[in-house]
Amino acid sequence: MGNDTSKSSSSGNKLGGLKIGKKSPAHDVQKHLENSRKSRILQLKASNLKNFPEEACQLADILRNIDLSQNKIRILPTAISSFCELRQLHLSGNQLTEIPDEIGSLRKLEVLNLSGNSHISKLPDSLVACNQLKTISLASNAFVEFPSVLCNMLSIEMVDLSQNRIEQLPDEISEIKAQELNLNQNQLNNLNASSLSRNKHLKILRVEENCLAKTEFTQQLLEESTISIIAFRGNLFQDSEFQHLPGYESYQERFTATRRKM
Repeated sequence: MGNDTSKSSSSGNKLGGLKIGKKSPAHDVQKHLENSRKSRILQLKASNLKNFPEEACQLADILRNIDLSQNKIRILPTAISSFCELRQLHLSGNQLTEIPDEIGSLRKLEVLNLSGNSHISKLPDSLVACNQLKTISLASNAFVEFPSVLCNMLSIEMVDLSQNRIEQLPDEISEIKAQELNLNQNQLNNLNASSLSRNKHLKILRVEENCLAKTEFTQQLLEESTISIIAFRGNLFQDSEFQHLPGYESYQERFTATRRKM
């Protein structure tokens, strides 16, 4: 009880002094632009793109949603800074290796999906300037350390870092504003429970299939934290042992109260 199961181009052109990739084939992009001008949504998912489409920059001042998921894009150009009205940016399933500092210019961004790029291992400090960002998906990448910049995000609500290689949580985790943190399928062996216990925002913690001993779920964490749902299956103890931990009763009360509201 008390467990919740989870559900390049080197010869680029210049635009406004910013380097971007080669033009995408007209038949892949141009047909979408007129609709995008009306809808403010650019949908080019699974379009075999190897570069961020230069043509999209024609609509940089009006686009609110860009979906370039499941392509072969390796570089997010510095020209991304010109998309000042962007609310959602979906780049999952590409081949990105890093995120440029210019991402911090997207002051209205609310959703950033970078999952499934495999090689992203850090986030730029400039991301903190995206003070409207609510949801960030970083699953299936190459993070070995928790990106501490997330602990300084003012509006963050949901962080997905599942399927990475993170081993421990930083002291700054006590400050993260997120209500849900997904760390399933990492290499966690240290929860930094004392810092988690001081966090006053976190409600859902997912740490399934890690390397956690039951002692990482301390009495302080179970009694004093605001966490009401902990997904813990697949660690270094039997699921049934969790309910015998000191402080479990306090956690179970929060868990039950939360389930009644769902």
